[in-house]
Amino acid sequence: MDEEVIPILRVADAAAAVAWYERLGFTKQWEHRFEPELPAFVEVARGRVRLFLSEHTGDARPDTLVYLRLRDVDAIAAAFGVPAEEAPWAREIELRDPDGNRLRIGTPTE
Repeated sequence: MDEEVIPILRVADAAAAVAWYERLGFTKQWEHRFEPELPAFVEVARGRVRLFLSEHTGDARPDTLVYLRLRDVDAIAAAFGVPAEEAPWAREIELRDPDGNRLRIGTPTE
């Protein structure tokens, strides 16, 4: 087993959040609910990058910031209609998901 860190992001509507993260190239891996009417807990992945999306109020706070180091920041910037900016360490963009979580996405500069 590879050790890893998986951030948990608070979402109000897991299905809407999954649809938004699919625009970033993530795919839904699984969903868990203790009962059909109870909150959802979902995993999305993009290659080896994983995020947990939780409707449970105690799992995380809105407005969390996660840094994603990805290969294709320019393609993502174009898909979301935002300009990429040059930082000394990467080309970056910042997005907010429908629940206000912030994603800073960067492709490292060589």
